[in-house]
Amino acid sequence: MSTDTATSTVTENESLPGNWKAGVIGGLVGGLVFGAMMTMEMTNIMEMAIPVMYGIEGPAGEVGWLIHMAHAAILGVAFAGIVGFGGLSGASAQQLVAVGVAYGVVLSVVLAWVVMPIWVGTMGPMDPPVPDVNLMSTVGHAVYGALLGIVYYALEGL
Repeated sequence: MSTDTATSTVTENESLPGNWKAGVIGGLVGGLVFGAMMTMEMTNIMEMAIPVMYGIEGPAGEVGWLIHMAHAAILGVAFAGIVGFGGLSGASAQQLVAVGVAYGVVLSVVLAWVVMPIWVGTMGPMDPPVPDVNLMSTVGHAVYGALLGIVYYALEGL
């Protein structure tokens, strides 16, 4: 004698506002360009400072790149959340680029000027000042944000 038991599966389609896929791709595109700028103009950050945040002594440029790109993708998802929760879904390209540039500048001031030097100073032999004001880094973060905004705009319907 056999018994068949029927079970039902309920699938909920719950999603947060914003398109995380567009955020990841936009973050990676922006991160690639900003990473190239950093490699050319601020090599020590990519090869030494970023790896030391995770306990890796350098020079370790490849590891720095990997970590930088992971940060870029994660921050791209955060941007998607800002777009979604901020009521900016469907905004124009110009609006998303402007929001992206502002986002990049805020990332620079909060993360690059304050959080990163504290983290680097805690994890390794480097002792950067806090705040570590670096206008080239701010320009790079603004470029990251602009590219993030335009790519997000292009892929928002994914």
